[in-house]
Amino acid sequence: MIRFLPLLWLAVFAASPASANEDDFNIWTGQFASVDISDDVYIRGEAQERFNNGADRLGQLLLRSFVGYRISKRVNLGGGYAYVLTDPIGPAKVNEHRFYQELNIRLIDSGGLTLDSRTRLEQRTFEEDGELAWRFRNFVQLRVPISKSNKLVAYTEPFITLNETPIQRRSGVAVWRNFLGVSVPVANGVDMVPGYLNQHVVRNGRDRSDHVANVNLFMNF
Repeated sequence: MIRFLPLLWLAVFAASPASANEDDFNIWTGQFASVDISDDVYIRGEAQERFNNGADRLGQLLLRSFVGYRISKRVNLGGGYAYVLTDPIGPAKVNEHRFYQELNIRLIDSGGLTLDSRTRLEQRTFEEDGELAWRFRNFVQLRVPISKSNKLVAYTEPFITLNETPIQRRSGVAVWRNFLGVSVPVANGVDMVPGYLNQHVVRNGRDRSDHVANVNLFMNF
């Protein structure tokens, strides 16, 4: 599997936009739990804490829920709700209520190597802005075994805004995330995935590039 590593690196980071004008160091943590309700239905809950501005303050808190239905072994879909509190330096806090629909497809599953696609359509409303903002996201993740218990994890995800509102200020590609890390099992059904995430934010003024130390905990019950 070592022969995949150079190709994997190129696949993730070739999609990154050009270097931004501004840079920031962040620390992001996340906790994700998935529970099977039946053979076909499952629920997922998550919390994410994002420390920005040199990682010295909590700039964003995200709480998300989801109900999914398995159409087949490799395909599932569903929808959910997320609350997002964004607290930037200077501007006022923003309270977002986000509804979304999601389609998940396992494209490849062979010898421990998997390639997954997650397509998400979001309807975003803000307490500070009465207009409805639409956004499209497509997440593609590759997991490659590198030892008996560890996998290399890489993903790319563009965020495309579909309309303009006072808060969602531009349409088109607004954010692009790329990640490279390692999956580490810590208990039965529990994996920790530390790694590096680059988030390029496209703005009407100067773009920003966030360099993120990202640690997520995934729990399956």
